[in-house]
Amino acid sequence: MHGFVIGLDLGTSGVRAVAVDASGKILGLGSATLPATKATVARREQSPEDWWNGCRTALDELSRQLDLSGARAIAVDATSGTILPVDNHNRPLAPARMYDDADTGDLAVKIKSLAPRESAAHGATSPAARALQWAKLPRLHCILHQADWINGCLGATNWQTDENNALKTGYDPVSRSWPDWLSSFGLSPGLLPEVVPVGTPIGHVSAQAAIALGIPEGITIAAGTTDGCATFLASGATEPGEAATALGSTIVLKLLSDRPVFAPELGVYSHRIGDTWLAGGASNCGGKTLLQFFSAEQLAALEPLLEPSKPTGTDFYPLPSAGERFPVSDAKLAPRLTPRPASDAVFLQGIYEAFARVEQTGFAKLRELGCPSLRNVRHAGGGARSAAWMSLRAAALCVPQLPAWSEEAAAGAARLAWRSLGHEITFA
Repeated sequence: MHGFVIGLDLGTSGVRAVAVDASGKILGLGSATLPATKATVARREQSPEDWWNGCRTALDELSRQLDLSGARAIAVDATSGTILPVDNHNRPLAPARMYDDADTGDLAVKIKSLAPRESAAHGATSPAARALQWAKLPRLHCILHQADWINGCLGATNWQTDENNALKTGYDPVSRSWPDWLSSFGLSPGLLPEVVPVGTPIGHVSAQAAIALGIPEGITIAAGTTDGCATFLASGATEPGEAATALGSTIVLKLLSDRPVFAPELGVYSHRIGDTWLAGGASNCGGKTLLQFFSAEQLAALEPLLEPSKPTGTDFYPLPSAGERFPVSDAKLAPRLTPRPASDAVFLQGIYEAFARVEQTGFAKLRELGCPSLRNVRHAGGGARSAAWMSLRAAALCVPQLPAWSEEAAAGAARLAWRSLGHEITFA
Protein backbone atom coordinates (compact mmCIF):
# COMPACT_ATOMS: atom_id res chain seq x y z
CA MET A 1 0.00 0.00 0.00
CA HIS A 2 1.20 3.49 -0.82
CA GLY A 3 1.66 6.42 1.50
CA PHE A 4 2.00 6.41 5.27
CA VAL A 5 0.00 7.05 8.41
CA ILE A 6 0.63 9.26 11.43
CA GLY A 7 0.58 8.24 15.07
CA LEU A 8 0.30 10.91 17.76
CA ASP A 9 1.32 10.15 21.35
CA LEU A 10 0.30 12.55 24.12
CA GLY A 11 2.22 11.98 27.33
CA THR A 12 2.31 13.94 30.56
CA SER A 13 5.27 16.07 29.52
CA GLY A 14 5.28 15.97 25.74
CA VAL A 15 3.82 15.00 22.37
CA ARG A 16 5.44 12.66 19.84
CA ALA A 17 4.42 12.23 16.19
CA VAL A 18 5.66 9.45 13.91
CA ALA A 19 5.04 8.55 10.28
CA VAL A 20 4.92 4.83 9.47
CA ASP A 21 4.60 3.20 6.05
CA ALA A 22 2.66 0.02 5.28
CA SER A 23 5.70 -2.21 5.84
CA GLY A 24 6.22 -0.84 9.34
CA LYS A 25 9.15 1.42 8.48
CA ILE A 26 9.28 4.55 10.61
CA LEU A 27 9.85 7.46 8.25
CA GLY A 28 10.19 10.32 10.70
CA LEU A 29 9.65 11.56 14.25
CA GLY A 30 8.61 14.93 15.62
CA SER A 31 8.27 15.97 19.24
CA ALA A 32 7.16 18.84 21.46
CA THR A 33 7.42 19.61 25.15
CA LEU A 34 4.29 20.40 27.15
CA PRO A 35 4.09 22.92 29.99
CA ALA A 36 4.35 21.43 33.46
CA THR A 37 1.20 19.98 35.02
CA LYS A 38 -0.46 22.37 37.46
CA ALA A 39 -0.41 20.49 40.75
CA THR A 40 -1.80 21.03 44.24
CA VAL A 41 -1.95 18.53 47.09
CA ALA A 42 -4.29 16.13 45.28
CA ARG A 43 -5.42 17.85 42.07
CA ARG A 44 -3.41 17.73 38.85
CA GLU A 45 -4.53 19.72 35.81
CA GLN A 46 -3.39 20.63 32.32
CA SER A 47 -4.71 23.00 29.66
CA PRO A 48 -6.16 21.15 26.64
CA GLU A 49 -5.02 24.01 24.42
CA ASP A 50 -1.45 23.11 25.38
CA TRP A 51 -2.06 19.59 24.04
CA TRP A 52 -3.25 20.95 20.69
CA ASN A 53 -0.31 23.33 20.45
CA GLY A 54 1.99 20.40 21.23
CA CYS A 55 0.45 18.42 18.37
CA ARG A 56 1.05 21.34 16.01
CA THR A 57 4.69 21.65 17.07
CA ALA A 58 5.38 17.91 16.83
CA LEU A 59 3.79 17.66 13.39
CA ASP A 60 5.66 20.75 12.21
CA GLU A 61 8.93 19.06 13.16
CA LEU A 62 7.80 15.88 11.40
CA SER A 63 6.97 17.92 8.27
CA ARG A 64 10.60 19.01 8.05
CA GLN A 65 11.55 15.34 7.58
CA LEU A 66 8.98 14.28 4.98
CA ASP A 67 6.10 15.67 2.97
CA LEU A 68 2.97 15.14 5.08
CA SER A 69 0.71 15.33 2.02
CA GLY A 70 1.29 11.59 1.67
CA ALA A 71 -0.48 10.81 4.96
CA ARG A 72 -3.55 8.58 4.68
CA ALA A 73 -4.80 8.29 8.28
CA ILE A 74 -4.03 9.44 11.80
CA ALA A 75 -4.55 7.91 15.25
CA VAL A 76 -3.98 9.28 18.75
CA ASP A 77 -2.92 7.62 21.98
CA ALA A 78 -2.94 9.53 25.26
CA THR A 79 -2.62 9.15 29.01
CA SER A 80 -5.13 6.68 30.43
CA GLY A 81 -7.66 8.32 32.72
CA THR A 82 -7.12 11.99 31.80
CA ILE A 83 -10.52 13.58 31.19
CA LEU A 84 -12.21 16.94 30.53
CA PRO A 85 -15.75 18.33 30.18
CA VAL A 86 -16.80 19.96 26.89
CA ASP A 87 -19.77 21.77 25.40
CA ASN A 88 -21.46 20.74 22.16
CA HIS A 89 -18.71 22.45 20.14
CA ASN A 90 -15.89 20.49 21.83
CA ARG A 91 -14.89 23.58 23.82
CA PRO A 92 -13.42 22.73 27.26
CA LEU A 93 -15.51 23.89 30.21
CA ALA A 94 -12.71 23.39 32.75
CA PRO A 95 -9.03 22.43 32.82
CA ALA A 96 -8.38 18.76 32.11
CA ARG A 97 -7.86 16.61 35.19
CA MET A 98 -4.96 14.21 34.85
CA TYR A 99 -4.83 10.45 35.26
CA ASP A 100 -3.18 10.79 38.70
CA ASP A 101 -5.61 13.41 40.07
CA ALA A 102 -6.86 12.02 43.40
CA ASP A 103 -9.04 14.96 44.46
CA THR A 104 -12.19 12.84 44.60
CA GLY A 105 -13.20 12.91 48.27
CA ASP A 106 -15.21 9.89 49.37
CA LEU A 107 -16.41 8.99 45.86
CA ALA A 108 -14.02 6.04 45.64
CA VAL A 109 -15.83 4.50 48.59
CA LYS A 110 -19.14 4.90 46.78
CA ILE A 111 -17.72 3.29 43.64
CA LYS A 112 -16.43 0.39 45.72
CA SER A 113 -19.98 -0.27 46.93
CA LEU A 114 -21.43 -0.23 43.40
CA ALA A 115 -18.88 -1.43 40.87
CA PRO A 116 -17.88 -5.08 40.46
CA ARG A 117 -14.48 -5.95 41.87
CA GLU A 118 -12.96 -6.46 38.42
CA SER A 119 -13.85 -2.92 37.27
CA ALA A 120 -10.89 -0.66 36.51
CA ALA A 121 -12.84 2.33 37.86
CA HIS A 122 -11.86 1.70 41.48
CA GLY A 123 -9.47 3.92 43.44
CA ALA A 124 -8.99 7.52 44.47
CA THR A 125 -7.85 8.54 40.96
CA SER A 126 -10.92 7.03 39.27
CA PRO A 127 -11.95 9.00 36.16
CA ALA A 128 -15.56 8.09 36.96
CA ALA A 129 -15.25 9.92 40.28
CA ARG A 130 -13.75 12.99 38.64
CA ALA A 131 -16.41 12.89 35.92
CA LEU A 132 -19.23 12.88 38.48
CA GLN A 133 -17.87 16.11 39.95
CA TRP A 134 -18.57 17.77 36.57
CA ALA A 135 -22.00 16.22 35.96
CA LYS A 136 -23.93 19.43 36.73
CA LEU A 137 -21.69 21.90 34.92
CA PRO A 138 -23.67 24.45 32.87
CA ARG A 139 -23.53 23.75 29.10
CA LEU A 140 -21.99 20.30 29.67
CA HIS A 141 -22.45 18.11 26.61
CA CYS A 142 -19.92 15.30 27.10
CA ILE A 143 -17.04 14.20 29.31
CA LEU A 144 -14.17 13.14 27.10
CA HIS A 145 -10.82 11.43 27.48
CA GLN A 146 -7.67 13.23 26.38
CA ALA A 147 -7.43 11.32 23.08
CA ASP A 148 -11.15 11.89 22.37
CA TRP A 149 -10.75 15.65 22.62
CA ILE A 150 -7.81 15.68 20.22
CA ASN A 151 -9.86 13.54 17.83
CA GLY A 152 -12.61 16.17 18.03
CA CYS A 153 -10.09 18.88 17.21
CA LEU A 154 -8.95 16.80 14.24
CA GLY A 155 -12.50 16.64 12.90
CA ALA A 156 -14.30 13.68 14.52
CA THR A 157 -17.87 14.76 15.28
CA ASN A 158 -19.64 11.72 16.76
CA TRP A 159 -18.44 11.93 20.41
CA GLN A 160 -16.71 8.57 20.40
CA THR A 161 -13.95 6.99 22.46
CA ASP A 162 -12.06 3.71 22.22
CA GLU A 163 -12.43 0.65 24.44
CA ASN A 164 -9.07 1.18 26.12
CA ASN A 165 -9.46 4.81 27.16
CA ALA A 166 -12.96 4.03 28.42
CA LEU A 167 -11.82 1.20 30.72
CA LYS A 168 -10.88 3.20 33.82
CA THR A 169 -14.01 5.34 33.47
CA GLY A 170 -16.03 2.20 34.16
CA TYR A 171 -16.59 0.68 30.72
CA ASP A 172 -17.21 -3.08 30.72
CA PRO A 173 -15.05 -4.53 27.91
CA VAL A 174 -16.65 -7.97 28.20
CA SER A 175 -20.25 -6.82 27.61
CA ARG A 176 -18.94 -3.90 25.52
CA SER A 177 -21.17 -1.37 27.28
CA TRP A 178 -21.29 1.36 29.89
CA PRO A 179 -22.59 -0.59 32.93
CA ASP A 180 -25.76 0.17 34.88
CA TRP A 181 -23.85 0.92 38.10
CA LEU A 182 -22.66 4.22 36.59
CA SER A 183 -26.25 5.51 36.59
CA SER A 184 -26.69 4.39 40.20
CA PHE A 185 -23.49 6.27 40.96
CA GLY A 186 -25.05 9.38 39.46
CA LEU A 187 -23.11 9.52 36.21
CA SER A 188 -25.44 9.21 33.25
CA PRO A 189 -23.93 7.25 30.35
CA GLY A 190 -25.47 9.98 28.20
CA LEU A 191 -22.69 12.26 29.40
CA LEU A 192 -20.04 9.78 28.21
CA PRO A 193 -18.92 9.11 24.64
CA GLU A 194 -19.97 6.17 22.52
CA VAL A 195 -17.35 3.41 22.73
CA VAL A 196 -15.88 1.73 19.64
CA PRO A 197 -13.07 -0.82 19.12
CA VAL A 198 -9.53 0.48 18.69
CA GLY A 199 -8.66 1.14 15.06
CA THR A 200 -12.26 1.98 14.09
CA PRO A 201 -12.63 4.83 11.56
CA ILE A 202 -14.35 7.64 13.49
CA GLY A 203 -14.19 10.60 11.11
CA HIS A 204 -12.08 12.60 8.71
CA VAL A 205 -9.65 15.45 9.23
CA SER A 206 -11.42 18.76 8.81
CA ALA A 207 -10.26 21.64 6.63
CA GLN A 208 -9.56 23.72 9.73
CA ALA A 209 -7.41 21.01 11.34
CA ALA A 210 -5.62 20.33 8.06
CA ILE A 211 -4.56 23.97 7.82
CA ALA A 212 -3.50 24.12 11.48
CA LEU A 213 -1.47 20.91 11.40
CA GLY A 214 -0.22 20.78 7.82
CA ILE A 215 -1.80 17.38 7.10
CA PRO A 216 -4.22 16.47 4.31
CA GLU A 217 -7.89 17.31 4.66
CA GLY A 218 -10.23 14.31 4.60
CA ILE A 219 -7.82 11.59 5.73
CA THR A 220 -9.21 8.99 8.14
CA ILE A 221 -9.20 9.54 11.89
CA ALA A 222 -8.89 6.18 13.69
CA ALA A 223 -9.96 5.41 17.24
CA GLY A 224 -6.70 5.18 19.15
CA THR A 225 -5.81 3.82 22.56
CA THR A 226 -4.05 4.58 25.83
CA ASP A 227 -0.34 5.31 25.98
CA GLY A 228 0.35 2.01 27.76
CA CYS A 229 -1.50 -0.05 25.17
CA ALA A 230 0.15 1.91 22.36
CA THR A 231 3.58 1.11 23.80
CA PHE A 232 2.67 -2.58 23.70
CA LEU A 233 1.43 -2.32 20.11
CA ALA A 234 4.76 -0.69 19.25
CA SER A 235 6.54 -3.81 20.48
CA GLY A 236 5.33 -5.70 17.41
CA ALA A 237 3.54 -8.47 19.33
CA THR A 238 0.46 -9.74 17.50
CA GLU A 239 -0.59 -13.20 18.74
CA PRO A 240 -1.85 -14.60 22.08
CA GLY A 241 1.10 -15.69 24.18
CA GLU A 242 3.35 -12.94 22.86
CA ALA A 243 4.45 -10.49 25.51
CA ALA A 244 6.43 -7.32 26.08
CA THR A 245 8.43 -6.20 29.08
CA ALA A 246 9.27 -2.55 29.63
CA LEU A 247 12.46 -2.40 31.68
CA GLY A 248 12.37 1.14 33.02
CA SER A 249 12.01 2.71 36.45
CA THR A 250 9.61 -0.16 37.14
CA ILE A 251 9.17 -3.53 35.42
CA VAL A 252 5.94 -3.59 33.37
CA LEU A 253 4.73 -6.89 31.90
CA LYS A 254 2.04 -7.14 29.22
CA LEU A 255 0.80 -10.31 27.52
CA LEU A 256 -1.67 -10.86 24.69
CA SER A 257 -4.39 -13.29 25.71
CA ASP A 258 -7.28 -15.02 23.97
CA ARG A 259 -9.47 -14.36 27.02
CA PRO A 260 -9.80 -11.55 29.56
CA VAL A 261 -8.30 -11.88 33.03
CA PHE A 262 -8.86 -9.60 36.00
CA ALA A 263 -7.10 -9.50 39.35
CA PRO A 264 -7.59 -5.97 40.68
CA GLU A 265 -5.82 -6.78 43.92
CA LEU A 266 -2.68 -7.22 41.77
CA GLY A 267 -3.43 -4.32 39.45
CA VAL A 268 -4.18 -6.74 36.60
CA TYR A 269 -6.85 -5.70 34.09
CA SER A 270 -7.54 -6.62 30.48
CA HIS A 271 -7.75 -4.11 27.66
CA ARG A 272 -9.55 -5.20 24.53
CA ILE A 273 -7.46 -5.14 21.34
CA GLY A 274 -9.86 -6.34 18.65
CA ASP A 275 -10.63 -9.97 19.44
CA THR A 276 -7.64 -10.36 21.76
CA TRP A 277 -7.00 -9.07 25.25
CA LEU A 278 -4.01 -7.28 26.69
CA ALA A 279 -3.36 -8.28 30.29
CA GLY A 280 -0.51 -7.18 32.44
CA GLY A 281 0.92 -5.96 35.69
CA ALA A 282 3.70 -3.76 37.00
CA SER A 283 6.25 -4.48 39.71
CA ASN A 284 7.71 -1.63 41.73
CA CYS A 285 11.15 -3.20 41.20
CA GLY A 286 13.27 -1.71 38.46
CA GLY A 287 15.52 1.19 37.64
CA LYS A 288 14.46 3.20 40.68
CA THR A 289 16.18 0.62 42.85
CA LEU A 290 19.36 0.58 40.76
CA LEU A 291 19.74 4.35 40.91
CA GLN A 292 19.68 4.24 44.71
CA PHE A 293 23.00 2.40 44.59
CA PHE A 294 24.65 3.12 41.25
CA SER A 295 25.01 6.01 38.83
CA ALA A 296 24.58 5.45 35.11
CA GLU A 297 28.37 5.67 34.77
CA GLN A 298 28.91 3.05 37.47
CA LEU A 299 26.41 0.70 35.85
CA ALA A 300 28.24 0.97 32.53
CA ALA A 301 31.61 0.37 34.20
CA LEU A 302 30.37 -2.70 36.10
CA GLU A 303 28.61 -4.32 33.13
CA PRO A 304 31.76 -6.05 31.71
CA LEU A 305 32.51 -7.53 35.16
CA LEU A 306 29.23 -9.40 35.48
CA GLU A 307 29.14 -13.17 34.97
CA PRO A 308 25.55 -14.27 34.30
CA SER A 309 26.59 -17.93 33.96
CA LYS A 310 27.76 -17.93 37.60
CA PRO A 311 24.83 -17.39 40.02
CA THR A 312 25.60 -15.10 42.95
CA GLY A 313 23.55 -17.09 45.46
CA THR A 314 21.86 -13.90 46.70
CA ASP A 315 18.16 -13.82 47.58
CA PHE A 316 17.15 -10.21 46.95
CA TYR A 317 13.75 -8.62 46.40
CA PRO A 318 14.91 -5.26 45.06
CA LEU A 319 12.14 -2.79 45.84
CA PRO A 320 13.05 0.91 46.00
CA SER A 321 10.91 1.27 49.17
CA ALA A 322 8.29 -0.70 51.07
CA GLY A 323 5.31 -1.93 49.07
CA GLU A 324 4.74 -4.20 46.07
CA ARG A 325 1.76 -4.50 43.70
CA PHE A 326 2.66 -7.31 41.26
CA PRO A 327 3.34 -10.26 41.10
CA VAL A 328 2.45 -10.09 44.80
CA SER A 329 0.26 -7.49 46.42
CA ASP A 330 1.71 -6.41 49.75
CA ALA A 331 1.72 -2.74 50.73
CA LYS A 332 4.12 -3.52 53.57
CA LEU A 333 6.60 -5.74 51.73
CA ALA A 334 10.07 -4.45 52.62
CA PRO A 335 13.03 -4.32 50.23
CA ARG A 336 15.39 -7.27 50.66
CA LEU A 337 18.92 -6.29 49.62
CA THR A 338 21.12 -7.68 52.36
CA PRO A 339 23.62 -8.97 53.07
CA ARG A 340 25.36 -6.81 50.49
CA PRO A 341 28.30 -8.55 48.83
CA ALA A 342 31.68 -6.88 49.14
CA SER A 343 31.94 -6.75 45.34
CA ASP A 344 29.79 -4.12 43.62
CA ALA A 345 29.68 -6.34 40.54
CA VAL A 346 28.27 -9.26 42.52
CA PHE A 347 25.78 -6.93 44.24
CA LEU A 348 24.59 -5.58 40.87
CA GLN A 349 24.31 -9.04 39.37
CA GLY A 350 22.31 -10.17 42.39
CA ILE A 351 19.85 -7.36 41.75
CA TYR A 352 19.60 -8.30 38.08
CA GLU A 353 18.99 -11.94 39.06
CA ALA A 354 16.17 -10.79 41.32
CA PHE A 355 14.65 -8.68 38.53
CA ALA A 356 14.67 -11.78 36.31
CA ARG A 357 12.89 -13.79 39.03
CA VAL A 358 10.27 -11.05 39.39
CA GLU A 359 9.62 -11.13 35.65
CA GLN A 360 9.48 -14.94 35.63
CA THR A 361 7.05 -14.96 38.58
CA GLY A 362 4.95 -12.24 36.96
CA PHE A 363 4.40 -14.17 33.75
CA ALA A 364 3.70 -17.31 35.79
CA LYS A 365 1.07 -15.37 37.73
CA LEU A 366 -0.59 -14.23 34.49
CA ARG A 367 -0.66 -17.87 33.34
CA GLU A 368 -2.20 -18.87 36.68
CA LEU A 369 -4.89 -16.22 36.20
CA GLY A 370 -5.87 -17.73 32.84
CA CYS A 371 -3.58 -16.21 30.22
CA PRO A 372 -2.00 -18.46 27.60
CA SER A 373 1.49 -19.85 27.98
CA LEU A 374 4.31 -17.47 27.18
CA ARG A 375 5.60 -17.81 23.58
CA ASN A 376 8.11 -14.97 23.36
CA VAL A 377 8.93 -11.66 25.00
CA ARG A 378 9.83 -8.38 23.36
CA HIS A 379 11.79 -5.89 25.39
CA ALA A 380 12.06 -2.13 25.59
CA GLY A 381 13.41 0.42 28.02
CA GLY A 382 16.84 1.30 29.31
CA GLY A 383 17.39 -2.07 30.97
CA ALA A 384 17.50 -3.74 27.56
CA ARG A 385 20.95 -2.19 27.07
CA SER A 386 22.41 -4.51 29.73
CA ALA A 387 23.66 -7.72 28.11
CA ALA A 388 23.93 -9.38 31.53
CA TRP A 389 20.31 -8.58 32.40
CA MET A 390 19.18 -9.87 29.01
CA SER A 391 21.11 -13.11 29.56
CA LEU A 392 19.60 -13.62 33.01
CA ARG A 393 16.10 -12.97 31.68
CA ALA A 394 16.55 -15.44 28.86
CA ALA A 395 17.64 -18.15 31.31
CA ALA A 396 14.72 -17.44 33.64
CA LEU A 397 11.97 -17.26 30.99
CA CYS A 398 13.15 -19.96 28.55
CA VAL A 399 11.42 -18.34 25.58
CA PRO A 400 12.79 -16.29 22.68
CA GLN A 401 13.78 -12.71 23.53
CA LEU A 402 13.02 -10.27 20.72
CA PRO A 403 13.72 -6.55 20.33
CA ALA A 404 10.69 -4.29 20.17
CA TRP A 405 9.70 -3.01 16.73
CA SER A 406 9.75 0.49 18.23
CA GLU A 407 9.92 2.10 21.65
CA GLU A 408 7.63 4.94 20.49
CA ALA A 409 4.04 4.72 21.70
CA ALA A 410 3.14 6.85 18.68
CA ALA A 411 4.22 3.93 16.47
CA GLY A 412 1.65 1.77 18.26
CA ALA A 413 -1.00 4.38 17.49
CA ALA A 414 0.13 4.29 13.87
CA ARG A 415 -0.59 0.54 13.77
CA LEU A 416 -4.20 1.41 14.61
CA ALA A 417 -4.27 4.09 11.90
CA TRP A 418 -3.32 1.42 9.36
CA ARG A 419 -5.96 -0.90 10.83
CA SER A 420 -8.62 1.74 10.15
CA LEU A 421 -7.67 1.46 6.47
CA GLY A 422 -8.02 -2.34 6.52
CA HIS A 423 -4.28 -3.02 6.65
CA GLU A 424 -2.32 -4.82 9.36
CA ILE A 425 1.43 -4.31 9.63
CA THR A 426 3.16 -7.70 9.71
CA PHE A 427 6.32 -8.42 11.65
CA ALA A 428 8.90 -11.09 10.85
